[in-house]
Amino acid sequence: MNILNAILGAGDGQAVGALAQQFGLSKDDASSALGALLPALAGGLQRNVSQRSGLESLVGALTSGQHGRYLDEPSMLGAPATVTDGNAILGHILGSKDVSRAVASNAAASTGIGEDVLKRMLPVIATMAMGALARQTASAGSPNLSAASMSDNIGGIASFLDMNKDGSIVDDVAGLAGKLFGGR
Repeated sequence: MNILNAILGAGDGQAVGALAQQFGLSKDDASSALGALLPALAGGLQRNVSQRSGLESLVGALTSGQHGRYLDEPSMLGAPATVTDGNAILGHILGSKDVSRAVASNAAASTGIGEDVLKRMLPVIATMAMGALARQTASAGSPNLSAASMSDNIGGIASFLDMNKDGSIVDDVAGLAGKLFGGR
């Protein structure tokens, strides 16, 4: 299961409903925002885990943190601590606020949702993505996953990005955006 589907299905859609309510959006708009922002987060995560200590750091975060709570308890999405945690996640995944702003700007262009709203949503969505990944990690087996076994779990992110396995995510992200937004 990919991250988007895991978030959309969390609590029978309650997590997306809470996200929508928090930012004054419809559930459809919240789903569109997720679809537009998650590929960039997954791409940053994939870059990080390909670095020497990146995979070990992710395994540590997923096995020691309580990220799954963001999907298990959607009411937590509105808590200030969630935004703080999300900003820390974004710092690791995307590296800078400039990259986060560019991600929000690109998502605004493709969704029609205001860039300011998407900037505020990004840390919350980052926590949701980590929650989905933590769930996938937990369902993969032992809480003491090795880097090698975690690499298999990250395959869900890679397949989310490079669905046709051609080594490029550009065509896949464009195709995903087209599907999500009624494209061609």
